[in-house]
Amino acid sequence: MIDFYGKKENSNVYALVGKNISYSFSRGYFTSKFEELKLQNNEYINFDIQSIKELPQKIKEHQHHLRGLNVTIPYKLDVFNYLDKIDKTAQKVGAVNTIKISKKGKLKGFNTDVYGFKKSLKPLVKKHHKKALILGTGGASKAVAYVLKKLNIKYKFVSRNPKGKKEMSYQDLTKKVIVSHHLIINCTPLGTHPNINDCPDIPYKFINDKHLLFDLIYNPTETTFLRKGKEQNSVIKNGLEMLEQQAEKSWRIWNDK
Repeated sequence: MIDFYGKKENSNVYALVGKNISYSFSRGYFTSKFEELKLQNNEYINFDIQSIKELPQKIKEHQHHLRGLNVTIPYKLDVFNYLDKIDKTAQKVGAVNTIKISKKGKLKGFNTDVYGFKKSLKPLVKKHHKKALILGTGGASKAVAYVLKKLNIKYKFVSRNPKGKKEMSYQDLTKKVIVSHHLIINCTPLGTHPNINDCPDIPYKFINDKHLLFDLIYNPTETTFLRKGKEQNSVIKNGLEMLEQQAEKSWRIWNDK
């Protein structure tokens, strides 16, 4: 039996919700996964939408086959208004990047960025990594902050428009601040392909071999942010493993009976 959209009755569709996401990691990752597992009836597509208001229509178009969604920039916060239930961790984080769709069409939000970041970061953390700077204040930065809190690492957000005590501006990043915060995490899109020469505006000259620089970006594999850290002898890590780990966690959530 083929439906109106040309899908077989028993096919399963998964999708990434975002804006300008033709570059997306998720589609390639899951397409390869389905091929490896010989899941011919599974398909992963992009819901590339200009406004989160378009999401209900996209879901409706695929409602008979849609099993799960990933959510990326800039909708990890806005998507809350379209969910029936939200997992406790996602509620605490304040961001959703995975949605499970029940047989009755109910949407439940989760945050697998937390799992992915923790799995990727933890093996690199040393005793002197007591304080962190989180560059950016979007949805991903909230998952990062949640993990740091769990690991008892104090953190400050760095923002172009700081609000409140937990946030500081890039102009506030003095030598004293940099040398006392040995973990620096880039949660901004600065440096993503094709704009590979961009990087957060921090004083890299004060970074040293005690620093760990973590970039959530995975394309290119070594961003300008990471390269500048490496030139100062810091340990560096990109976002690929985090993405792979969060994708696998999404897969387990979608298939958890």
